[in-house]
Amino acid sequence: MMAKFISIGNVADILGVSVATARNWGESGTYPLHKDDRGRSGFYMEELKSLDPIRQMLESNWESEETVTPQRDFTSVELFAGAGGLALGMEKAGFRHVLLNEFDPMACRTLRRNRPDWNVLEGDVHNVDFSPLHGLVDFLSGGFPCQAFSYAGKKGGLNDTRGTLFFELARAVKQIQPKVFLCENVKGLLSHDGGRTIGVIRNAIAELGYTLVEPRVLKAVMFKVPQKRERLFLVAIRNDLANIATFKWPSPYSRVMTLRDAFFKGELYGADVPASPGQAYPEKKARVLAMVPEGGDWRDLPVEVQKDYMGGSFLLGGGKTGMARRLAMDEPSLTLTCSPAQKQTERCHPTETRPLTIREYARIQTFPDEWLFEGTMSAQYKQIGNAVPVNLAWAMGRSLIRLMNEINTVQQEKSHANEALAAARNMLPATEQRLDL
Repeated sequence: MMAKFISIGNVADILGVSVATARNWGESGTYPLHKDDRGRSGFYMEELKSLDPIRQMLESNWESEETVTPQRDFTSVELFAGAGGLALGMEKAGFRHVLLNEFDPMACRTLRRNRPDWNVLEGDVHNVDFSPLHGLVDFLSGGFPCQAFSYAGKKGGLNDTRGTLFFELARAVKQIQPKVFLCENVKGLLSHDGGRTIGVIRNAIAELGYTLVEPRVLKAVMFKVPQKRERLFLVAIRNDLANIATFKWPSPYSRVMTLRDAFFKGELYGADVPASPGQAYPEKKARVLAMVPEGGDWRDLPVEVQKDYMGGSFLLGGGKTGMARRLAMDEPSLTLTCSPAQKQTERCHPTETRPLTIREYARIQTFPDEWLFEGTMSAQYKQIGNAVPVNLAWAMGRSLIRLMNEINTVQQEKSHANEALAAARNMLPATEQRLDL
């Protein structure tokens, strides 16, 4: 069997160390350094198996986890649904969505265009009464924005979250009483406000009557996503069910996906990336970025060009590696932002001097090519940039379906899908209601 090559940069990302540290491992002989057929320096994964994340990839159960299917219809509600990255991954895993709530009209149009059968409730979550779904929904999910809490109480709990969108998610949980709920957020939530924010969330989840699985940051690059994106996941199981089932985190994929995988026919997609609209650089910016080599950034420019292009940022500290950044075809993308051409977080195409197109953006987030986005070009970039990568959501979804199956094996409860769908449909404005089940 051919050894699995992994670049220095990918080793650094997966292990959470600097590129300099990973490179030093090779140069010092700690681990043997190799070159791949494109001349990149890196390691053979088999020679790094003493490192736990690499060992997990080598011993991946991804393919067997792909075979996990729901024992019955497990109903789902999603808040803050955006353009559907998390919802699509959960659907692919086997959840049946009965209601999705989203505030942004363009994102709602995207959801309705791609899934006309989904009940999409457009509007402010503060105004939604979820009590008609009480006892009818198995699972609830949502990616609430990271906000500071008031800390009115000594320990901090649900009351301290009032006025935040986490409180609205907690209110939905309280009204619906799902068996399990999932929160996803930026990894910075763990350290936000000196760790007090996550502490309040832990206390609030306990107040709701749920047992929190120890939160974990998942690196999308380990879950068949060609992007260095990290997301925090919190899984909570209702207390009366917490002792009859155990949540197991998903296995990583066996290798790292790159932009080459995203843009060309292969393991990730069955055809090359389709043509689509994309932003263009102003002439001056295009001239500057044309000087940047593949995988490079502002540091590869002549000093005088650096000073002119970066202005006051040139004198500031920090690496500023997002500036004048050109991606590398044989590496994953940096985390996508809401715009591919912003000066601080540029994402220039690896081999062409232009921003990434809409479909390139979508593929980096592992959306299928048939998933179309509504609104202006800027609105589409924003929807894609804010999404949970579909394959990451799918991996989490399979683990959650496995958990639901375990609960169902003991509980043997029938599905309430039809009643839940009918109740959700009645929650929509009259213009959105449909008669079909």
